[in-house]
Amino acid sequence: MKTFLWFLIGVIGGFVAAHFMNKDPRGHDILAEVDARINGFTTVLSDAYRAQEARLVEPVAQPTSDH
Repeated sequence: MKTFLWFLIGVIGGFVAAHFMNKDPRGHDILAEVDARINGFTTVLSDAYRAQEARLVEPVAQPTSDH
């Protein structure tokens, strides 16, 4: 329970710090850059996941026998 409390305090503290950073124009620019990098990263992960999923879902070609 003590660990969860510290985790919760850290999350709340992060949101408060981000809120104050966002009020400053330089902080707003930094947060926008971080957001853009996170969006780029998640786009790459999503594309890779979809490509892998498509590769695994496509039917496997059965070898034909020439008897």
